[in-house]
Amino acid sequence: MTFMKSIGATTALILFAGSAMAGAGHGSSIGKAGDPDKVDRVIEVSMDEMKYEPKSVSVATGETIKFVVRNDGNLVHEFNLGNKAMWDDHKGEMKNMLKSGMMTMKKLNHAKMMEGGMMHDESNSVLLEPGQTAEVVWTFTDTTEMGFACNVPGHREGGMVGKIAFAGH
Repeated sequence: MTFMKSIGATTALILFAGSAMAGAGHGSSIGKAGDPDKVDRVIEVSMDEMKYEPKSVSVATGETIKFVVRNDGNLVHEFNLGNKAMWDDHKGEMKNMLKSGMMTMKKLNHAKMMEGGMMHDESNSVLLEPGQTAEVVWTFTDTTEMGFACNVPGHREGGMVGKIAFAGH
C-alpha cells in the first residue's frame, strides 16, 4: 500500500508541476490545457534541425488549438509553448536530462526519465524522437507575449524558436 501511495503522491506532484509550469511567467498566464473535444483549429507543426514550420502562428484569445507536432529531423526536438522566462527555467532540467542519460541528441530513455521523476509530460510541451508525432491541445486564455521553442541544449540558442501572434495585437 505504501508503494501505491508513493505512486499517487508522485503523480500528483508531476501534475501540479505541469500546471504550475503552464501558468508561470511574470504574473500572466500563457493559457491552459485545452479540451480535445472543443478544438477550434488544427495546426500542423514540423520540427527539423533548428527550425519550425510554420515559424509563426496567429491565434485569438479564447481559441483552442490542437497542434499536431511532427519531428521531421534527425535529432530529438521539443515543442514547448511558453515564454523566455519559462524556457530559461526549463533549460537546467533539459541539461540534466542530457547529462544523466535520460536522453541523447537522438533518443529518449523513458525508463531513466521515469526513475528520475522527469517524464517531461507537461500539457504545454512534447519531446519527440526523430519520426515521432504528438499533439498539444491548448487554449489561449490571455493575450500575452509567448511562443514555442525547443529547449534541447543548444537548439533554442541555434534559433529553434517560433512566435505566437495574437490576432489584433
